[in-house]
Amino acid sequence: MTQRLIAIGDIHGCRKALDALLDEINPTSSDTIVTLGDYIDRGPDSRGVIDSLVDLGERTKLVGVLGNHEEMMLEVLHHGGSHQGWLRYGGVETLDIYGFDGDLDFLPPSHLQFLDSLGDFYVAGDYFFTHAAYDPDVPLEDQEIEMLRWYSLTNGIPTQHQSGKTAVVGHTANRGGDILDSGHLICLDTYCYGGGWLTAMEMNTRQVWQANKNGELRA
Repeated sequence: MTQRLIAIGDIHGCRKALDALLDEINPTSSDTIVTLGDYIDRGPDSRGVIDSLVDLGERTKLVGVLGNHEEMMLEVLHHGGSHQGWLRYGGVETLDIYGFDGDLDFLPPSHLQFLDSLGDFYVAGDYFFTHAAYDPDVPLEDQEIEMLRWYSLTNGIPTQHQSGKTAVVGHTANRGGDILDSGHLICLDTYCYGGGWLTAMEMNTRQVWQANKNGELRA
């Protein structure tokens, strides 16, 4: 069986969409699935999303990239950071679904282990994957976190990275629900929580799957 390399855009608590895509994709142990970050916040079931991803990691090779929303939460949980920014950008929904009662030790151990395992970027073949963007003139291992996790493509699409590889990112939502493909950069954030779609793409064939937050597949 041919190994597939599949990227999934920003999930934001849309478990029904994620589960519908995974049912359709039917990952095997020979596949690699790269999730581009922002698993939590804003949508209805961040806890369920992490449950599904933990389960997925037991069935296939799962590579998780850290999004800015996970960064905000982990800053609060691990470093005593201010919670104001996180709550303003969707943390309230996440705390609610976890049944937060004032104790910051609210994550199940498997969820904390998953979140702590997330990386800044991943390279495979002709592609590299990160949450938001990159500096085209800087090696991936030397990138500023601000670029990798926070830069919005509305401020301009970076030129091709010095590595010559194609970038696959999320973070900047296309509210029309369509994939942004500039040739050297592909953005798979298609605004699932806000009424768009959750998008998965197989990078070798460019096959695309999309589902909305109700778990309905796009024809």
